[in-house]
Amino acid sequence: MNVHIPVFTIGALAKASGVTAPTIRFYEEIGLIPKARRSASGQRYYEEPDLSRLIFIKQCRDFGFGIEQVRVLLDLSISTDRDCVETRDIAQVHLDEVRHKLRELQALETRLAGFVKRCNDACAGGPGSDCVIFKDLADPQPRSCCGGA
Repeated sequence: MNVHIPVFTIGALAKASGVTAPTIRFYEEIGLIPKARRSASGQRYYEEPDLSRLIFIKQCRDFGFGIEQVRVLLDLSISTDRDCVETRDIAQVHLDEVRHKLRELQALETRLAGFVKRCNDACAGGPGSDCVIFKDLADPQPRSCCGGA
């Protein structure tokens, strides 16, 4: 019985995985995916396990994991002798970083909303050079995050 293993060109792999061909070549170069096998004519070709690995990497990157974190997660994903607590710990560290960034973004949102409110209340419709936002941005002692005094 002859079993056919699906073979992908780099373009087909890129389309199937949602990752660009240059990204695939980069991941090969840094060792996240194995070097492509080559046809007699030198064309790269990939198989189903390459697609699965690439989708795994893409999902990790979409979650914001760094390249080195992805490398460790890849190793853990095939390890039978390492504890999944390692995976959880990597995810927890990343979750903590995301929550910290969210707090920073929420503070930024509040500050920007304050700028807009102050402009609406104080100078909207007047000359641009008189806008309170410029004064707020140049103030060495910035107002509170809410635009108050």
